Amino acid sequence: MTVSLLVALGLVTGVAVAPAAVPEPRPAGSAAGRHDRLTNLAHLDFLRDSVTPPVQDGHSTYGPADEPIGVLWTYAEPDPDHPDGPYRRIGGGAYDEKTGTWSQGAFNADDVSRAAVVHLRHYRAHGDEHSRRAARDLLRGLTYLQTTTGPDAGNVVLWMQPDGTLNRSAEPKEEPDPSDSAPSYWLARTVWALGEGYAVLKDSDPDIARFLRERLLLAVDALDRQVLDPHYGTYLRADGRRVPAWLIADGADATGEALLGLSAYVEAAEDGSGDEVGEDGKDRAVRRALRRFARGVAEQSAGGTRTWPFGAVLPWAKSRTMWHGWGGLAPAGLARAADVLDDRTLLRPAVRDAASFTPHLLVAGGPDNGWLPTPGDRSQIAYGADSRVQTLLAVAGETGRPGLRAVAASAASWYFGANPAGARMYDPATGRTYDGVNADGTVNRNSGAESTVHGLLTMLALDDAPGVRDGARIARVTARETGRTVEAEDARPGEGARVVTPESAWTGESQWSGGAYVALADGGRLRVGAGEAGGQDRLVLPVVHRAENRTGGDTRWRDGDGRTLGTVRHDGAGAQGVTAVPGALEMVTLPRVLADGEAELTVTARSTGGAETRIDAVVLQPLVEHVVTASEDGRHGRALLRSFATDRRTVTLAVPGDSPATVSVHDASGRLVDRSHSRPGAEVRVTVAPGGFTVVTR
Repeated sequence: MTVSLLVALGLVTGVAVAPAAVPEPRPAGSAAGRHDRLTNLAHLDFLRDSVTPPVQDGHSTYGPADEPIGVLWTYAEPDPDHPDGPYRRIGGGAYDEKTGTWSQGAFNADDVSRAAVVHLRHYRAHGDEHSRRAARDLLRGLTYLQTTTGPDAGNVVLWMQPDGTLNRSAEPKEEPDPSDSAPSYWLARTVWALGEGYAVLKDSDPDIARFLRERLLLAVDALDRQVLDPHYGTYLRADGRRVPAWLIADGADATGEALLGLSAYVEAAEDGSGDEVGEDGKDRAVRRALRRFARGVAEQSAGGTRTWPFGAVLPWAKSRTMWHGWGGLAPAGLARAADVLDDRTLLRPAVRDAASFTPHLLVAGGPDNGWLPTPGDRSQIAYGADSRVQTLLAVAGETGRPGLRAVAASAASWYFGANPAGARMYDPATGRTYDGVNADGTVNRNSGAESTVHGLLTMLALDDAPGVRDGARIARVTARETGRTVEAEDARPGEGARVVTPESAWTGESQWSGGAYVALADGGRLRVGAGEAGGQDRLVLPVVHRAENRTGGDTRWRDGDGRTLGTVRHDGAGAQGVTAVPGALEMVTLPRVLADGEAELTVTARSTGGAETRIDAVVLQPLVEHVVTASEDGRHGRALLRSFATDRRTVTLAVPGDSPATVSVHDASGRLVDRSHSRPGAEVRVTVAPGGFTVVTR
């Protein structure tokens, strides 16, 4: 896992971002066009820049060597005394005033590639020449970062300094180091941009499209050489579970973004019969890479409607107990690959992620950064929000299930106030998307490249789907009922129980919720307060450590009346394999529910050989959860409900609005199973299918 990902998850601290003197923003005249569109490229244009790099071995691009290439500043922050601007552009890491450089760099391939995708999609949607030129410039900059010779040919350097020199080994270090020495997230995103670049520009700018094809083939050759040829069809072991060994950087997250570019290229390069149109036949290698990578991503699908991770595509092969928001584009990539390859088996895991996991994520609080496996990092950023929107729309498009478009409106409402701050995170007047909102409701009002790019990708999608766009503005949260995490260290320990606070909450593959856990000796007991039930039975989801060997013992879970809800094994996690530590934190679903009115759980440990059982937390999940939102004027409302029950349930909700409500009931795969209309009035009687979701709109 890269340092940048750990920083974003809040698991590594102390990475400085130092400002330097940079130009003031240009006037914010929107290059996006009409005022009735949400998409405004002004801030992205402000972040763009150009540079003429010096001669550097193994690096070249399309066109004359002395023609400036397009780049993108990594970060932007406002004056502390003027949070609404003007903004200044800055690089990453520590700034050296003497050399005018950053310890990381000013521009990076991750952001340049995704900014190119924004301009490509904007040009495709609106025929905007400004965006075509911007995309061309950024693609020239991106391909300059790609290494063209030697053993690392096809890989990509991550960072560039303001004068155009490359920084292969940044501080803090990224993996791989040097950054072009192995497959990487930035190589995957380069493939994304090159594939979409070829598809969009092949008719309007065929010369550069041919060049982009050459560079895509170079990237695919690198992926074949380093990933697919040595590893395709082989598996790793991760705490006893089989995981594919042929994912880029061991991640479905990185590989899923590459799928978007590979799919775009294959679709554009082939004629209607599926035959390759390239005279050299090399397009066959791209299709083969698409098929193989898609199969690997599909194998990261896990869980069910009631069991962790509830149908999500897990992002990292080296952890079966961690999900993070950066993995959200993987199911979107699967949906695109399923269409291009005409392979419905690839669509099924994308559907599970979109129809089972995502409604739960949104009801539980929105696009959290990390569930590890408890919802441990509840900060939220545009990357996570956009990934949900893109996946839902992609799967809806491939399945023809409009209920997923309604869920997409709920996901997109994050930008308009459905977040922990209750604040607008995207400003259509400037095109800025703020860098995130913390779990405590504070907003990071910086507006760097990644946030800007993913905000605009969402806005482009919304402008293309007016119904979803209108639904996204129903964003003021008025009610929420969802699962509650009870920390084991906050429970009442009995004899044989002790609280343990490890030096670090991060285990290397997951995280101790609350930074501590309870260790129980043989016969040790713990009483867990369950709190108010809200009139519902609840699913009990203990989060426990399971040992690698068979000496971990078990815990028996009972309600306040002594009724056994289930027994959890704390051993038999399986061989450590490629994970960071032996054993695993796992979220387990007890077979029996905690009945309404039961306010306490009792946990009793049984172990052999002196081993202790370790309990991190317990999640108490109502069998039907919901979130309700309203428009600013209160005339429109929406409710999203998600079921953990095994039977059909009916609840009554107060849904804002002054018109009759439409109730759309969907099963666990997103299929519409019932639609009805209520009479005017605040309360609506709502049915939810087992494991499915329901959307109520006014």
